[in-house]
Amino acid sequence: MFEGFDESFVDVGEVTLRVRRGGEGPPLLLLHGHPQTHVMWHRVAPELAKCFTVVCPDLRGYGDSSKPKGGGDHVAYAKRTMAGDFVRLMAGFGYDRFMVAGHDRGGRVAYRMALDHPDRVARLAVLDILPTFEHYRRTDMAFALGYWHWFFLSQPFDLPERLLQADPDAYFLRGRRHLFAPEALADYERCYRLPGTIHACCEDYRAGATIDCRLDEADLKAGRRIACPLLVLWGAEGQVGGWYDVPAVWRDWATHVEGEGLPCGHYLPEEAPEATLEAFSRFFGAP
Repeated sequence: MFEGFDESFVDVGEVTLRVRRGGEGPPLLLLHGHPQTHVMWHRVAPELAKCFTVVCPDLRGYGDSSKPKGGGDHVAYAKRTMAGDFVRLMAGFGYDRFMVAGHDRGGRVAYRMALDHPDRVARLAVLDILPTFEHYRRTDMAFALGYWHWFFLSQPFDLPERLLQADPDAYFLRGRRHLFAPEALADYERCYRLPGTIHACCEDYRAGATIDCRLDEADLKAGRRIACPLLVLWGAEGQVGGWYDVPAVWRDWATHVEGEGLPCGHYLPEEAPEATLEAFSRFFGAP
C-alpha cells in the first residue's frame, strides 16, 4: 500500500503526526474518520498522487499520532484544534493554500478548517456527514439508534473508556470487517489498541457534543459560510443519505455546493474507490 509515498512523523507543536506524502502537483490533504487511520485512503491515494501532491496524516488521537489527555473543556480534541494541526502541517511542507477532503470525523475537521482558515482551503470535499450541529439538532429515533455511538462515546470520563477497554473487539467495526483490505484492517486494529486511543476517541466525541456544536451554532447564527467550492458525497446505501437531503442541508453552510450519492455504504473510499476517484478528479481538477 502507498507505493511511492514517504512516511514520516512531523512535530506540529502540540502533537506529532504520522504522515504519508507522495505524488506531484497541487497539494491535496486527505483526513480519515473514526475508528480508522490514514490507511483508509490506500485505494485512492496512489491514483490521486499521479495528479496531486497527496498528504495523508493520522488525526491527533488516532493511528500513530500523539494522543494527548483530554480535559474538562475537551478543547484538546475540538475540531478547531485539530484543524490547526493540519494548517501547521501543510505550512511546514510549504503549502499555504491547499485542497482538503475529509471522511467522517476527518470531514468535521476539514469543514472547520474551511470556516476558520478560509485563506488556506481552496476546495473542500466532505464524505458522508452533515455539520455536527445539524446532526444533533435534527436528532430523532432513527439517528439515535443508528448513531448510538455518538451518545455512548460522549458520556463523561471514564465510563465509555472502561467499557471499551474491557472488550474492544466487541465494539470495533462490528460486522463490517469484510469491507476492508486485510492490511488496512490490521493497521486499524493495531492502532485502536495503542495506549490512549480509546480515551482519545471518546474525547473526540465529547468535543463534538460540546465545543464543536457550540462553534457550529455560533457560525450559523452569525451567517458565516464556507466560501470555497464544496463537494458533498455520501453513501447511497448508507444511513446519512437515507435520513437527510444532504446537499440541501449543506447549502445553509456553504455558498457553492455540489454533490452526489455513491453506490456504497459509509466507507466510500474503500467500498467504492473508483466512484470516489471519479468524483474527486472532477472536483479537484485532475486532468
